[in-house]
Amino acid sequence: MKERPPTAKKTSRAAPPAERPRVGAPRAIADLMPEIGRTAFRKFGFVQSSIVTRWNDIVGADYAAITAPESIRFPVGQKSGGTLQLTVMSGHAPMIQHALPDIIERVNRFFGYAAVVKVAMKQGMVGPAPVERRPPPRNLKPIPVELGDSLRDIGDPELRKVLESLAQGLANSNGLPKIG
Repeated sequence: MKERPPTAKKTSRAAPPAERPRVGAPRAIADLMPEIGRTAFRKFGFVQSSIVTRWNDIVGADYAAITAPESIRFPVGQKSGGTLQLTVMSGHAPMIQHALPDIIERVNRFFGYAAVVKVAMKQGMVGPAPVERRPPPRNLKPIPVELGDSLRDIGDPELRKVLESLAQGLANSNGLPKIG
């Protein structure tokens, strides 16, 4: 029988990892919050967090008062043809069931493609939508007459409102904006 020669044991330890140097300056928490919120929303099934925050704008005040989106589940590897999970207040499910084609169409119009093809409902409590409070504008000057007359001919009320807001902002500004 052959004997093996004794081998020397290795007693070297790995060097401790060097601390990674910091890159960039400190950032405000407000700058980081959209990223944190986006990650949390995606974890719970939302591709865009704005579907939750803008639910009232998407489906209208009547439906938003009695429904709330819970999640959107897509087939594996796809971002279309998903199922929207809705929470509906008690007693309103039959009415919402009849409005589902309209809700699906509004959600898909919001996304810009056929993101949702069906809706699953569950009964639950729906809290009131938070009221968005904006401070009043600092300087309220009337919209110039030449801009106001041309805006009255626009048929789309939402577009007219946005253009009137833009004209109001231009009327309230003092010259060109300062950069930097």
